[in-house]
Amino acid sequence: MSKFSRRQLLARAAALAAATAASDAVLAQAGYPSRPIHYVCPYPPGGTNDLVSRVVSKRLQALLGQPLVVDNKGGAGGTLGTDHVARAPADGYTLLNASSGNLTSAPQIIGAPYSPFQDFVPVGFLGHVRFVFAAHPSLGVNTLDELIALARRQPGRINYGTAGNGTGGHIAGEYLKLRTGIDLVHVPYRGSALALQDAVGGHVQLVLDPLAASYVRSGALKGLAYSGATSAPDLPGVPQIDQTSVPHWEATNFFLAAVRASTPGDVVEKLHQAFLALARDPEVTGELQALGVEIKPLSRDEISRLLRTETTVNDRVIKAAGIPLAQA
Repeated sequence: MSKFSRRQLLARAAALAAATAASDAVLAQAGYPSRPIHYVCPYPPGGTNDLVSRVVSKRLQALLGQPLVVDNKGGAGGTLGTDHVARAPADGYTLLNASSGNLTSAPQIIGAPYSPFQDFVPVGFLGHVRFVFAAHPSLGVNTLDELIALARRQPGRINYGTAGNGTGGHIAGEYLKLRTGIDLVHVPYRGSALALQDAVGGHVQLVLDPLAASYVRSGALKGLAYSGATSAPDLPGVPQIDQTSVPHWEATNFFLAAVRASTPGDVVEKLHQAFLALARDPEVTGELQALGVEIKPLSRDEISRLLRTETTVNDRVIKAAGIPLAQA
């Protein structure tokens, strides 16, 4: 009988354990998903990202056959929740419902610890976001051009609220300032709900947010313009921003789902196919459209190209505007 040293026996035991673990991992991937999935919304409840995540999770759990638990992890302009996903196990059981700004502008403005293109891979496009530029009635402006004229007469005396530093609303506001030469003061909030609450209350004079649409329809706010959508039949009389004195608008924002970059390829593909099916679902399309979000089925390469294009534009805005590293 062969004799083995204690070191050899330990080495063989370690090799057997590793092989067993690898086998278990393969079996787990083959049966993915076999347990509930955490769907991280990097903002507090009540905002656009939160509402989108709930529409998506409801349909996605039916497609995947497992519960999707929406997990709100707000703070630091969405970077806290995004970083949580970057540090989670790369097994497909922790997904990020990202606003594109979490990956294309917040890292530069807030100093996030993750690397957008190294730490994440997109698995689903959830739609372009329609941003609504809305003013409190007391400001006395009815159009974006009237706002620009007023701001030129009163530099630094008009403020605008957004869902936070580094968000799409923040970039849109700074881009508007660069394009027109006006001076507006940014007021960041922890999510859309608080920004809109203060806008309706007159504590901030302007708000840049997708959910401002409902307050425009109710008359609580005055719609000046919108960007990020081709039409807005629910906002009669409110022009697309290219129809104002600020044509060729480049600032964009969209929603996407992402996982850790090291997630197994078959898991990534299964998730991507589920998101493609979701994007073709008329019920989901209608629910998201009511939130000002235009979803369509895009490949993972197409999503990556959108992210890189948006990053290029945002980098240019951040540099030209001299936006400092901020605390959320």
